[in-house]
Amino acid sequence: MTELTQNQNDKTVQKLLKKGFDALSRSNFKVAAECCQEILALQPDYVQGHFLVGLVGLATNDRAIAFDAFQSTVKLDQDHVAGWAQLAKLYMSEGQVNRADAALRETRRIGTEDPMVLDLIGTTLTQMGEYSVAKAFFAKANVIRPEYPPFMMNLANNLVYQGDTETSGLIYQDVLTLQPDSAQAHWAYATSRKAKDETHLKTMRKYVNKHKKNPRALAFLQYAIGKECEDLELWESAGDAFQKGAEARRSTVEYDEASEIEMFDYLKQTFTSEWVNDGSDGVDDASPIFVLGQPRSGTTLIERIITSHSQVHSAGELQQFGLAIRRMGGYISPIRFSSELFSKAKDLQYNKVGEMYLQTASRMRGKTPRFVDKLPQNYLMIPLILKALPKAKIVHLVRNPMDACFASFKQLFADAYLHSYDQQEMARHHARYRDLMQTWRARFPNQIFDISYEQTAQNLEPNARALIEYLELPWEDDCLNFHKQERAVSTASAVQVREPAHTRSIDRWRKYEDKLQPMVAELIKAGVNI
Repeated sequence: MTELTQNQNDKTVQKLLKKGFDALSRSNFKVAAECCQEILALQPDYVQGHFLVGLVGLATNDRAIAFDAFQSTVKLDQDHVAGWAQLAKLYMSEGQVNRADAALRETRRIGTEDPMVLDLIGTTLTQMGEYSVAKAFFAKANVIRPEYPPFMMNLANNLVYQGDTETSGLIYQDVLTLQPDSAQAHWAYATSRKAKDETHLKTMRKYVNKHKKNPRALAFLQYAIGKECEDLELWESAGDAFQKGAEARRSTVEYDEASEIEMFDYLKQTFTSEWVNDGSDGVDDASPIFVLGQPRSGTTLIERIITSHSQVHSAGELQQFGLAIRRMGGYISPIRFSSELFSKAKDLQYNKVGEMYLQTASRMRGKTPRFVDKLPQNYLMIPLILKALPKAKIVHLVRNPMDACFASFKQLFADAYLHSYDQQEMARHHARYRDLMQTWRARFPNQIFDISYEQTAQNLEPNARALIEYLELPWEDDCLNFHKQERAVSTASAVQVREPAHTRSIDRWRKYEDKLQPMVAELIKAGVNI
């Protein structure tokens, strides 16, 4: 190739790269992908071409392509800090914590002043539970590129997790000054503190009509309005807003109830006591404590009680057990839980599952003898946990069915609990969950510790003592002062858990009883005593 031809080739590649990034920014993934193909046909080792392929893979949810492309990027250029940062996030999302950590070490070796990369590193550290370290990266990104709402939001969310709601509130307000109609910022601000008057409420209501054709934005606004109305005890308005928010959100998600029914049936048919006790060995490790149940049922309260003990660390809501099943079973579907997943799980070597779980959780489990994994959905996998980790402790939250259902119904989740945006679907799911838990109790007696949210909130000490005794830990009075912990909390309960146990949420659904009749009727129809 002559020098002139090479120069022409380089110019063509640069034009294609610019066109590809522009197309990606407009979500025109077809054109972006075509530009990638043309770039790599001209220059197969062009680093930024591989990096663009990775970004297109992420945007189109083709994780395999994204992995391959970012790995090619750093192979061709070992100092490509953005490529390492993207790999770290991908590894973390797959539960490959050690590889994510290694990729982050590469970003530290190289160093960067790119705010996008700094923010990405902060996001990955957040997933690792390293909130204080993540804060430094988010803060630096904001210094380098001030008044950029996505960076501001990540920093503010981090501060909420760490209990600094005063500073986070100021940042959310700054975001809303820059983007007054940002539905997500309104929602984040509303959920970060308790409303004292209707000022913000009136502002949000002005934007409802503007977003009426955008259901995702409308969901953010309506849930935020509902939350602030509830703060102000405007029960009628709160109920209307939660219902409208749920309807908007439900229109954006695909909930396959038939597949969920199939999965629950498969679980009950397959994972018997004989299956668990088939003579194979799990991992002889008593360190994990699984706190599980329905979301918004009090799991965070119980976790805080346990992790106030000097011998226990909070590992957060780990995906590691399910990810170990996925990886060992070769399950590649984007659907997190399904009968196909559990079919692949049936014949695995569970000592290997336990080893993989403990290895991939090691970064988050801390240095104490015991740790808590507080992923509510682990209730689906109780037999698998018992087979892989027979000495693990399982703590199950029990809550009034209507309070539990309503608490989920009025919560806007990220990408889980798709059943929670319709009253009847929520009720039917809850009935299936209760039936499954009753099955597990019958099959595995004395291996599941039920603890009542209501009884614990009303009479903390005897219930906390019974819990700590079940965990075979010596009693410590700090377990009654869980609200004084400074540890970050990244759940929907991040604000509430920093106050003592209270009973305000007990029978809260009664404030909305007239509006919740479809939920009530469906639970009664399913034989659930409310």
